[in-house]
Amino acid sequence: MAIPSEQGTSICAHCDRAILAPNIDLHYAHCSRNLERCKVCGDMVPRRHVEEHYLNAHAPVACSLCSEIVDREILAVHKGENCPQRIVTCEYCEFPLPALDLFRHQEVCGNRTELCHLCSKYIRLREQLDHENSCPGSLDIAAGPSRETSTSASEREQGAHRRQPHDLSRTHLLVTVAVTGVAVLLGSFFFQRKAENHQLQ
Repeated sequence: MAIPSEQGTSICAHCDRAILAPNIDLHYAHCSRNLERCKVCGDMVPRRHVEEHYLNAHAPVACSLCSEIVDREILAVHKGENCPQRIVTCEYCEFPLPALDLFRHQEVCGNRTELCHLCSKYIRLREQLDHENSCPGSLDIAAGPSRETSTSASEREQGAHRRQPHDLSRTHLLVTVAVTGVAVLLGSFFFQRKAENHQLQ
């Protein structure tokens, strides 16, 4: 029932807590009747809440992204690393999409081509890194300074700016939004004027 301890306390054999020795019998009777040790975490839980405690703290849960049932303890790891519906970005266009679709998307996206401003050839996006290391244009630049290489260096800088499709598409998007906004404002203004004229007649 109780294990004697120092300083006038005894350890309850049911909950392993140190209890004042004069109170240990009463505590043990109450504790053993009302509390139960959780088989998963070892916490003492009121007997009437044992099932609720298990469901809230330990029961497997459904992933909100893919509905797969996983242990609660690894849910965060599942959502961040393993879930097929987690959002990832394409390494070529930085488009966000579910991990399930990434391979198929990158197969297509990596086959798109961009102009290399060093050698004026169109290179697949998936081969750009290898191409940059072996590009004939970069070998010409490394050979030594000349008028041609100095102009190609400035062209290279301009080409680097041209290679940023996101900047260009953002600019187009902003212009489109601005033009649409102005058109909506003008349209509503003229519509309101027409409605007022119609009421006056």
